[in-house]
Amino acid sequence: MTKSTMLNAVLTGKAVPFGRPDTLSAIGKHPVAAAIAIGPAGLEGDEQADRRNHGGPDKAIHHYPLDHYAAWRGDLPVPCPLLESVGAFGENLSTLGLTEETVCVGDIFRMGTATVQVSQGRQPCWKLNHRFGVKDMARRVQSTGRTGWYYRVFEPGTVAAGDAISLVGRPLPDWSLARILRAFYHDTGDLPTLASIAELEPLATGWRTLARRRVESGRVEDWSNRLGE
Repeated sequence: MTKSTMLNAVLTGKAVPFGRPDTLSAIGKHPVAAAIAIGPAGLEGDEQADRRNHGGPDKAIHHYPLDHYAAWRGDLPVPCPLLESVGAFGENLSTLGLTEETVCVGDIFRMGTATVQVSQGRQPCWKLNHRFGVKDMARRVQSTGRTGWYYRVFEPGTVAAGDAISLVGRPLPDWSLARILRAFYHDTGDLPTLASIAELEPLATGWRTLARRRVESGRVEDWSNRLGE
């Protein structure tokens, strides 16, 4: 496997008051100049305010493609200064050359001295609406499939901007993140695909459970609270 690119930024953030009363968020992340440790909980010094929906072993590190920034600059109704530098989407890792169309769930990457595995796509939430000042930003991220993705950590190590990120394993070549996102957010009645998704062992337990519930109930869960609608 030869798919390799470079980390153009590694970012961390602290939880601060954000958006709604009594709400904290660490969505505001900033590039780190030096090498930083990666462990099962993610990057050293990085915080997640809402541990129910962010962080944990299956969402230790968030990767967002810089490739999408140009499209967002063209799509949004007003100019957005956030898009002039990395970190707009609260990502920990920024690259060019990897997207949801080319990355598969279960992909194993080597970065710096650490090894990580793609566990799921991002489920956008209302905090993106506040972050961008666009009332339906979370809905836009979901509908475009430009969500980014999460990693679980296989082997702890260190990572820095400028390090290579290289694909070293691909157990599920037929299951791109884009395919899974389409099933969850567009082809929501495709029960055979959802049933197959529920059996994908490398996929995060939460997403497998979501697919299984869809199949068993025949219903799509209400997204309005998560999206802030």
